[in-house]
Formats: sequence, structure tokens, C-alpha cells
Amino acid sequence: MPHIHRLKHSLVRIGRLRKLGGPTRPSYCRVHDGLQAPFQVVTMLRRTFLRALLVLSPATLAAPSLPATAADTTFPTRPVRIVVPVAPGGSADKLARTLATRLSEVWQQPVVVDNVVGASGTIGAAQVAKARPDGHVLLLGGEGVTLNASLFKNLPYDASHAFRGVTKAVVNPQVLVVRPDLGVRNFQDYLALARRKPGELALGLPGNGGIAHVAHEMLSRQLGFKVNYIPYAGGAPATVDLLGGHIDATLITLAAVTDYVRAGKLTALAVTTPYRSRALPHVPTLAEAGAAGFSVESWQGLLAPAATPAAVVDRISRDVAAVLQVPATRSQLEDAGYVVVASSAQELDATLSRDLPRYASVIASSGITLR
Repeated sequence: MPHIHRLKHSLVRIGRLRKLGGPTRPSYCRVHDGLQAPFQVVTMLRRTFLRALLVLSPATLAAPSLPATAADTTFPTRPVRIVVPVAPGGSADKLARTLATRLSEVWQQPVVVDNVVGASGTIGAAQVAKARPDGHVLLLGGEGVTLNASLFKNLPYDASHAFRGVTKAVVNPQVLVVRPDLGVRNFQDYLALARRKPGELALGLPGNGGIAHVAHEMLSRQLGFKVNYIPYAGGAPATVDLLGGHIDATLITLAAVTDYVRAGKLTALAVTTPYRSRALPHVPTLAEAGAAGFSVESWQGLLAPAATPAAVVDRISRDVAAVLQVPATRSQLEDAGYVVVASSAQELDATLSRDLPRYASVIASSGITLR
């Protein structure tokens, strides 16, 4: 009702004049449409305005000024918590904080990163599995969710039913690297050396029972060779020993060794993913290098309690995909060695369903443990 807004503007103007001690005798004041009117006329307009308010319906008075789409937003309604089951400072933690910053801008709600450390990530995962299934508590998880299902006998949750996928945000390819003085130029050289000296090649692992351990065991079984596994308390000490010549090789996340490969301090032979990495595009996949069909992904993404409504899950998935397409964010992740995926919830569910039995079979048949 444009005339109502014009009248209201006039009354506000009159009120200001009175507050400033303006004249009480008949005078002129400027109204919204630019005309001059005597004060008595404005008084009459005020009465008309008040009568108009009396006949307005309650629905008209209550109509929101926000766009209609804003009224339809039901998530999030309060701060969102992302549980990261590892210590601050690692790759998962950095990804979670990047997502938290971007999503808080999109959702106009705080997004808090909560590092819940212990028992190879199962303590944090258990908190999310038991949380209210409304999307306000999420897990920054990865392949550890599927590995732990077979590595722990008494998990406080059922890994096959506790979670539903939200999005596989990024993949951090595992890469097989060797010390340059080993005399190995490519994967076929590595394979020939391992077969010629079974059990003698010292392969450093970033811990027992991790994705590197399982992936290399799958590779050695497929191609028929053996190495001597040397477990470390993480990827950093394994890399230090490899650089120092104390071990021969390691299978590790590409992001951890990209700079060393670029500097010529380590030689990258192949990545475990079915596609090459933008960070090191000259490094072939294992499938290309001779292990037909081989594919293992080390991924990081968001999971929610199993009963979380599909509409909420899809909303989060779409918003994560949007923030990961921001050029600065995407470039930062890709330069660090990640492959930005931003999958749908359904695609991550398919990954979980595929990897749970696949990894369980390898762990059981090879006797892999956490010790």
C-alpha cells in the first residue's frame, strides 16, 4: 500500500519537528511526494492514516519483510558441531576448520570444530552416532570408519548402521614413494626388486591397521610379492626416516610428501586412486602402472547419525559442495594434494557399503591388527 507508506513518512517527519521544538502554528512541511501542505492538512492526513491502520487485516500487519525462501529454512536452527576424532593440526582438522568457516557464513550460525581424540577415532565417532539425528552434530570422518569396524571387536556403535553419508568432501591419494638412491625409477622396478628380495624391502607405515597398511597388503596379494612392514607412530616420523635412508619406501598420503617429491628428495612411483592427482600429474595410478583395476581411496568427509532426515543431509551436502567450489578454497586444497570431490550423500553411502566388507576381508585374512 504505497499511500500508507507515504503518510507514515509524513508523520515521522512531523514527529521530528515537534521533538526539535518546531512551530505549533500553521506551517508548511515537505511530504514524501514532494508537495507542500499546510500543517492542518497533515493533521487530517494523520487521522486518515490511523483509520487505515484500523481496517488492515492481522495477516497484512504480520507479513514478514524477508523473502519467502527465508521462512522455509529449517536448518540449521542453532550452532552446528563438527566432531573431529583426531588432534588439532592434522589434515582432517584443517579441512574441518575450513568447512566450519565457510559454512558458518552460509548458514549464519556458528559452526564449531570439536576435537574428540582417542581409541583411533572411535570415541568421537561414538558421540556422533549417539547424537540427536537432526544434522546439528556431524562427524569429520574418513576410511577409518570402515577400517575400525574390523579392527575393534567391541565398538560402542554398529559401524554398518550407525551413520549415513553426507558428503565425501576430498580424497587424499595414497602415494608409494621411495628414497632416490634405491635405484627404483618406477613401479615396475619396485615390483621387480620386491620379488627378487622377498621380505627385504623395508616399507614404513604410518601406523598399523591404517589405510596404507591395508592398501599395500591388497597390492602385494594381487601382484604376488612381500615386504617388511615397519610401523611408525604417524606419517611424519616415517617420512623422516625415509629421507634419512633408514627405510626404503613408504605408502603415505600424497599431501604429506608432495613438497619432497617436487624437490627431488623422494621418488613417487604411483598413487592408489583410479585417477591422477593434480598436485603431481606426472605420477601414474597403480592401475596404469601394472596393478589392473587397483583402487583405494583415503577420503575425508562428513557423516551424520543414521536417522538424520534426508532433506537435512541433502541440504548440508549441497552447501558443502558450494563452498568447496569457491576458487580460493578449491585451489588451496588441490595445491596441498587433495582431490576435491564434494560427492552426494548417496555416493558416500555407496563407498561405505563397498569398503566395509572389502576391508574386513583383507584385515581378517592377513591378520592385520592395531599392534
